[in-house]
Amino acid sequence: MKLAVLSRNPELYSTKRLIEAGRKRGHAIEIVDFLRCRMTIASSEPDVVYQGRPMGDIQAIIPRIGVSATFYGCAVVRQFEMMGTYSVNPAQAITRSRDKLRALQILARKGVGLPVTGMAHSVKDIDGLIASVGGTPLVVKLLEGTQGIGIVLCETDGAARSVIEAFRGLDANILVQQFVAESKGSDIRAFVVGDRVVASMKRQGAPGEFRSNLHRGGHAQAEDLSVDERKTALAAAEAMGLRVAGVDMLRSNDGPVVMEVNSSPGLEGIETYTGADVAGAIIDFVVANASRGSSDDLLRH
Repeated sequence: MKLAVLSRNPELYSTKRLIEAGRKRGHAIEIVDFLRCRMTIASSEPDVVYQGRPMGDIQAIIPRIGVSATFYGCAVVRQFEMMGTYSVNPAQAITRSRDKLRALQILARKGVGLPVTGMAHSVKDIDGLIASVGGTPLVVKLLEGTQGIGIVLCETDGAARSVIEAFRGLDANILVQQFVAESKGSDIRAFVVGDRVVASMKRQGAPGEFRSNLHRGGHAQAEDLSVDERKTALAAAEAMGLRVAGVDMLRSNDGPVVMEVNSSPGLEGIETYTGADVAGAIIDFVVANASRGSSDDLLRH
């Protein structure tokens, strides 16, 4: 089968592992820098051209779209979908996952467990906003933040007011979220492929750090999930329309709560700490499902 990994950097661990897993299974798989693709948008013969070569022979794509390139990357994915090419994650699902507010609204509508979250545009009702999530301590998050950047733990009402006023003074969109103290600076990453959790790990933040991101000094280990955690991860990915997803959860006193659903989850951490062949699971899923062609998600939304 002819496959393409849409990635800007061939040296990334995740990209190299997908290429390795695809070739190991006998497939013709290549890396396509989606920002160097040009598109012909037409009702009769839509096309994607990469380095002068039409890409109509590609049977399936695996998007690895970075946050900063979401707009054009998803446009390229949609174009492949228009051509009848199977995408393991539809463009619309990737777009949903990148809008943190919309993602939370979708998850809430589907009944997926979440930390209580508030949002307001005006700074004239900060006290009401703080009260809506159960008071302090609470977490303030930039909607555009990634990898733990733009996330602040506020332990007092005064600190929360100052941070919210500062962010809004810069015209930054923020969420205010219940602080799940019982998670003790750790979270769970469940890696979903299709209707299975193929690997899972627990990430623990560095001493004194409430964020569990590995690049911020945290560490990780393989972790077995409870039945509820597994169900929550699968429900979250399904709600977003993602077939490959990294679902980040906290263990709260009320059960698992979802913090984020990542449409381009990295493979290095999960494979390193669990020993699972996650790249192989993705390739196997793509090959098994590519015969269905492009998703009609583009037309429904």
